[in-house]
Order: sequence, then structure tokens, then C-alpha cells
Amino acid sequence: TELFNHQEHKVIIVGLDNAGKTTILYQFSMNEVVHTSPTIGSNVEEIVVNNTRFLMWDIGGQESLRSSWNTYYTNTEFVIVVVDSTDRERISVTREELYKMLAHEDLRKAGLLIFANKQDVKECMTVAEISQFLKLTSIKDHQWHIQACCALTGEGLCQGLEWMMSRLKIR
Repeated sequence: TELFNHQEHKVIIVGLDNAGKTTILYQFSMNEVVHTSPTIGSNVEEIVVNNTRFLMWDIGGQESLRSSWNTYYTNTEFVIVVVDSTDRERISVTREELYKMLAHEDLRKAGLLIFANKQDVKECMTVAEISQFLKLTSIKDHQWHIQACCALTGEGLCQGLEWMMSRLKIR
């Protein structure tokens, strides 16, 4: 009998440059902080949680690279958007990119996990503020969840993964 689900679930990790995407990816894969430099192109890691395999693509977030994000959308089951909670200046850019993505045909079934990163920094935006800025309550056609986290310590990351696991069971 087939006990395990050998299917891989494709996840893309997006967000503006310096939001903490690569740090989060490597926390997932190695539980350690890796000193990263800006991602040109993408990094990919396979993360296995309770016999569930996630193929996580961390995609560079510099402005020049954002236009190529859509080349990664095919068969994506979850989009993780990493928000730098200290970057008030650019939260509107994140919002713009978010709605552009959600409108994309290839992502119409994708679940959306927002990591409000850098919650350990004084004066950062709260999860409630970020939800408001991103107008998350207006998203009706995607399952979504916002999770406070700190990529450097890994705090909050497991809760995000658990939310994704719970979505896989429902479908």
C-alpha cells in the first residue's frame, strides 16, 4: 500500500529585495541562519515535513527581477510573500506586486501565506497594520494567512508551514 504522498508541492517565495526570503528558505531547509547576498535568479530547496515534500523556490526581489516572477507560477500551490515589517516606505510596492500576482491565471488556485518578517525590530509594523496596508480582507478568491515571524531566529516559521499543511488536507 502507498503510505506516503510522494507528490511535491511547489511553493514560491516572493517579496521585495532584503525582505528575508532567502534567510527564511534556509531556516526551513537547515534550521540555521545563512548569511546571504542578494538573490539573482532563484534558489530552490526541497523541504520535507511529515512526509510532505515542498519544493520551495526563493525568487530574487530586486525591481529588475520582479517582471520575471511569472515564469515561476506554473503549478504553484502556495505563494509565500515575505514582508519586511520595518520597510514602511515600500509596503505599497509589495501591495502592488501582490495584486498583480493574484490576478495571474496560473496562481488562481494558489494559497497565500504572508510572513510579516523582522517582528523583532523595534517600531516595526504589526501584523494588523500590514494586513490593513495590504488590504488582505479584500482577498476573497484565495485562501490566505498572515504570520508574524523573525527569519533570523526562525520564530513563526513553523506556524506558517503548519498552515500550508492544513490547506493541503482540505483540498
